[in-house]
Amino acid sequence: MCSKTDSPSFKDTTFCMSKSQERDTVPSDETLEDMNDPLLDTFELSSFNRDGKSSAYEKVPGLSNESEELRSSYLQTQRSKSSIFMAFMNMANSILGAGVIGQPFAIKNCGLVGGVLAIVLLSIMVDWTIRLIVINLKISGKTSYQDSVEFAMGKKGKLLILLTNGLFAFGGCIGFSIIIGDTIPHVLRAFFPGHEGLFHRNVIITLVTCFVSLPLSLNRDISKLSKASMLALFSMVVIVVIVLIKGPLIEASYKGNFSTGALLITPRIFQGISVISFALVCHHNTSFIYFSLKTPSLKRFDRLTHISCFISMIFCFIMGYSGFLVFRNKTKGNILNNFPGGDRAINVARFCFGFNMLTTFPLEIFVLRDVIRDLIFFNKDDGQPVILSSRLHFLITIAMVFSTMGISLITCNLGALFELIGATTASLMAYILPPSVNLMLVGSQKSWREKAPHYACIAFGFSIMIISSTQTILTSLNGGDEKHCDV
Repeated sequence: MCSKTDSPSFKDTTFCMSKSQERDTVPSDETLEDMNDPLLDTFELSSFNRDGKSSAYEKVPGLSNESEELRSSYLQTQRSKSSIFMAFMNMANSILGAGVIGQPFAIKNCGLVGGVLAIVLLSIMVDWTIRLIVINLKISGKTSYQDSVEFAMGKKGKLLILLTNGLFAFGGCIGFSIIIGDTIPHVLRAFFPGHEGLFHRNVIITLVTCFVSLPLSLNRDISKLSKASMLALFSMVVIVVIVLIKGPLIEASYKGNFSTGALLITPRIFQGISVISFALVCHHNTSFIYFSLKTPSLKRFDRLTHISCFISMIFCFIMGYSGFLVFRNKTKGNILNNFPGGDRAINVARFCFGFNMLTTFPLEIFVLRDVIRDLIFFNKDDGQPVILSSRLHFLITIAMVFSTMGISLITCNLGALFELIGATTASLMAYILPPSVNLMLVGSQKSWREKAPHYACIAFGFSIMIISSTQTILTSLNGGDEKHCDV
């Protein structure tokens, strides 16, 4: 059977399938439910077979003239899909990542009451805007966040989201490398007490990047990281439990004092919101995770997002308050640095956190690599997917991995990094662009009451961007920052 698809992504493309292949492309009941929404494009049903039967792609114009290596790579990507459980592992790991270790610092900035309000509000908003991105993808008929923004805003919108996604992922990679330098040296010194001089943070960052982070980042298939993400989530549970148990047992000299302003809401609450935003935002990975599902549908993705955001919120509460209630005004950007270097249990937590960063780092490199690819082929308008050659894939990965590593070797303030990334790129990516794009696509069909949450979210995003960035920069200029990575 031969059929012609009206998908914007594969316009005027004819797909030919045998009867058996045609049966394999029948969508599930959940997917059919999504088709009942008049605003949603059914492009994914005609253009993408999520069960690994990729023969339809063999007829896509433009691919037949590519090298066999590129064709094989593209087909392999379509065959490798994740179950909803494995997709949850990738999403939850992407959300939690490095940001969870900074939650006590966020509570310090927000205040006890302000922290509760901020975590709950941001969890709800992040849940909504992640799902809004997928709705925008289906309405626009696109397969990536940046393409849906381009569809609504044109080339300027595409450039904006590419730079936003890229800078967020780039800053995240720098933060992950800093954390590796914060954690792994303590662990090695505990195991090899007679050779402390060998384990300088810069040496460890370089070795770990070259022999662990780089090989993992060279993967083309994000689903291959699912099992590693599962281990990383387990390690995050271990970290939270250790901090929860060891914090109250710490010597009094390590504990700080409560200031009156920290009990309710502090003037620095927007800086705290930025740190929480950095922890919760994973919008740049949304399209990767959605299309990694074996049977993607809005219903399945909504369930995946709700569970991931709820669990992440619980982790933020436990880590944030268990750390801040112990160390109070002495709370650092990396809560593990508040503990003594020789504490064995905390060194286990440091090892687990370093391991977590090793698995989260490649997820950000996936995004960075796609951003660089789209900037290289910025003016390519034929609607066909761009597959990087092995040479370009390798060169871009090498450049991104070692550039982020280089900056982490000379940068130490993790708290300020989280604040700036959360205030700027995270605000644009999570709170401003998703509702803006949705209004541009279907705003004319919505009542003022339906559009009100969109406008409120956009205003909230701009408020964080302006106020938090200004506060962080002024604090840095006044010499108020601490170096949290001295080990």
